[in-house]
Amino acid sequence: MSERISIIPTVVEDELQRSYLDYAMSVIVGRALPDVRDGLKPVHRRILFSMYELGNVHNKAFKKSARVVGDCMGKFHPHGDAAVYDSIVRMAQDFSMRYILVDGQGNFGSVDGDNAAAQRYTEIRLKKIAEEILQDIDKETVDFTPNFDGTLKEPTVMPCKFPNLLVNGSSGIAVGMATNMPPHNISEVCSAVEFLIDNPESTHKQLLKFIEGPDFPTGAIIYGRSGIHDYFATGRGKVVIRSKIKSETIRNREAIIVTEIPYMVNKAMMLEEIAELVKDKKIQGISDLRDESSKDGIRVVIELKQGVNSDLVLNQLYKHSRMQTTFGIIMLALVGNEPRVLNMKEMIQEFILHRQIIVRRRTEFDLKKAEERAHILEGLLIALKNIDAVVQKIKQSKDALVASNMLISDYSLTEIQAKSVLEMRLQRLAALEQEKIKSEHSELLIKIADFKSILADEKKIFAIIKTEVSDLKNDYGDSRRTKILDAELEIEDEDLIKKEKVVVTISHSGYAKRMPLDTYKQQRRGGRGILGAETKEEDFVEHLFVGSTHDHILLFSNIGKVYWLKVYEIPEMSRQSLGRPLVNLVELEKGEKVEAMVPVSDFADDKFLFFATKKGVVKRVELSEFANPRKSGIIALSLDDGDNILNVKLTDGTKNIILGTKKGMAVRFNEIDVRAMGRGARGVRGCTLKSDDEVIGMEACSENETLLTLAENGYGKRSLVSDYRLTSRGGKGVINIKVNDRNGNVVSIKPVIDTDELILSSRNGIIIRVLAHDISVFGRNAQGVRIMKLSSDDKLVAAAKIALQEEYAEGSGINSGNNSGSNNKIGSVSNGTDSVDLKKE
Repeated sequence: MSERISIIPTVVEDELQRSYLDYAMSVIVGRALPDVRDGLKPVHRRILFSMYELGNVHNKAFKKSARVVGDCMGKFHPHGDAAVYDSIVRMAQDFSMRYILVDGQGNFGSVDGDNAAAQRYTEIRLKKIAEEILQDIDKETVDFTPNFDGTLKEPTVMPCKFPNLLVNGSSGIAVGMATNMPPHNISEVCSAVEFLIDNPESTHKQLLKFIEGPDFPTGAIIYGRSGIHDYFATGRGKVVIRSKIKSETIRNREAIIVTEIPYMVNKAMMLEEIAELVKDKKIQGISDLRDESSKDGIRVVIELKQGVNSDLVLNQLYKHSRMQTTFGIIMLALVGNEPRVLNMKEMIQEFILHRQIIVRRRTEFDLKKAEERAHILEGLLIALKNIDAVVQKIKQSKDALVASNMLISDYSLTEIQAKSVLEMRLQRLAALEQEKIKSEHSELLIKIADFKSILADEKKIFAIIKTEVSDLKNDYGDSRRTKILDAELEIEDEDLIKKEKVVVTISHSGYAKRMPLDTYKQQRRGGRGILGAETKEEDFVEHLFVGSTHDHILLFSNIGKVYWLKVYEIPEMSRQSLGRPLVNLVELEKGEKVEAMVPVSDFADDKFLFFATKKGVVKRVELSEFANPRKSGIIALSLDDGDNILNVKLTDGTKNIILGTKKGMAVRFNEIDVRAMGRGARGVRGCTLKSDDEVIGMEACSENETLLTLAENGYGKRSLVSDYRLTSRGGKGVINIKVNDRNGNVVSIKPVIDTDELILSSRNGIIIRVLAHDISVFGRNAQGVRIMKLSSDDKLVAAAKIALQEEYAEGSGINSGNNSGSNNKIGSVSNGTDSVDLKKE
């Protein structure tokens, strides 16, 4: 009859959850996470125990790694030999472990990522410090559990005299969690243990006085202490590790010598990475790269090109290569077979608690053995005291059982004592031997009293723990390898950009780019020049300035916000490139657009930004108010509903401001009339407008300029700025141009000189380019002349001044070469064939 099969109905979701949790916990407890008490994972614990049982200790001969691997696999760890051998290799690598636990003989890999030799070639034995982990394991200090087949016993944890988890660190990925603990200096950790025993109420900040932070086997430098404070307090943090370098001169060139690299960084891969970065021109200024490392230590030589700034190259190396890494710390360990994230104080407390248990159990074991031995000695002493009678009665006894019963009944001995008397050799009857028994008994009584006093007083247990860690500190303590610098490290992009003069161009449509200043080579006066920028047919270069790559550009949007842009953030492109839209360089909101741009080299207290809106509101703000950039922008001007920023100008506090309106009025006043106010202020009235009027332009003018006024029907004129009398702000102003059926409304005002060139565009997309010199100068009340012939259904909508050389010549050492003719410009319009003529005086 076939066996009956029972089917148990179950919900698949419940079964999956239960099975997955069982699997997850088996991985967490049995493989991936270290125990907080000894800092070991099961595979490491089994390897050390196997070596201990084999007698493969520090003062005995080496044994083949294959022997240990096979022994560990066969007895305790029935997994692949690669898993066991890889763990042995890591415990023998001085660049992986701060204090290696396995003494290896042969090739155990290198910091370049070279694999270790096969296990049949290498030999190993325990390091002396590893034996401190196993010490007293035979004194019932830890629990043992059956091995995988139930034939042997293995320890569930090691006695571990020092905080191995803190000293050597650990890393592992379990199911849904991971641990990554850095190694620390054993002297510092032992000092912290002593302090915490004496001061159990101390804080993590006080522990920082003893443990400076991680101490990596590869040395290097930790920048900043904030990450150290974080993981001391919470168990989680990040530390930035930099390579240790020095500078040398090789063949009359400066060279960067790397002598220590960050922990867990593959040196060979790091060098390949640097070579690729140099090839891709992400790192510039390196002429040669070679590895001169030897058994004496790491030595990577990075030769620099002649005249290169080594600090700039170093910043690029730290930013882009693994010469600088971030070590993320998660102090996750098993506490009572449950994963927990522990801070530094909790980690040390768990170790102290573990050692309390170990010392107590060891003392109890020693007491039990001492009492057993004293009990036997007491029987021997009774027998020796009555030796003649005892010998006579034993001789008369029929057998050993009768003799034993005789001793028990006649001399009140226990079975154990009677047995030891019967087994005593005759040589113990010698006077000297009798004295040794008495002396041993007396010493045992003292030890028993001592053991009992230890077990009765917790302070004595703590004193033993302190003595042990103090001895460990003396035996194994060494100097720190990793230096910790107080300065917080934050490599900004600016640190990687060479400070140099560049030409920045921004087109009318908002395309921006930068070019090196030497793109425009020096020419003799009257030269042809070179192509400054390709643009779309309907576009042209409207703004141009020469500045440093570290300068700022302030971008003001139609909703009153200001955004910061560093010049180096504008992409460097060739002369023929169109550029990149400004909207792609700043985080504008939906529907927001840039209305004004102001280049700023420094945020000096004696400079101001002058704002104007379409509704005639003006505001003056100290430039220093904008000295703290924010990526998402800030409010520069509070706008009324329906109002927009019209223009923003950088001033020195002494400029004359002209506001031009749609209905042909103009107000000229001194900017001092507008007091400086905060960023969030609305501003004050700049001019009084009629209900159907609005401001169409705001300019900061000088007396030697003319003001160009353009009307929507294509008419316009120039008038002397001096013709506009100075008034107070807020007035209606004076007539700027006649607004009638012929002219239409005013669309633009521009301060110009004779050599300026202008681009005029219509609603239907018609664009013309004119010289300011060709537009006549009239009085304020004149109607002007036709500047652009328009069809009946078309209107002039915008005008812009092409950026001229004079605008960036001052202060840059660059002046215009020809003040007449169409070559006096930079940029291109319509057909894209115009050029720049740039010369030094």
